[in-house]
Amino acid sequence: MKANKIMEMTSQELNDKIVELKNELFNLRFQLATGQLDNPMQIKAIKKDIARAKTILRAREIKA
Repeated sequence: MKANKIMEMTSQELNDKIVELKNELFNLRFQLATGQLDNPMQIKAIKKDIARAKTILRAREIKA
């Protein structure tokens, strides 16, 4: 997910997206543990998306 797309979201949408991404990360980790994960790089991408969303949320908190 691109940073400019995240910037367009409201704070509530960002919180919802973070929860969704964390659930997806859990599922990917579960697939990795059971040997069913096809592309392990997905885990890294999801982690980065979570970090981007949290960074933008924090910047908004500081700005307010």
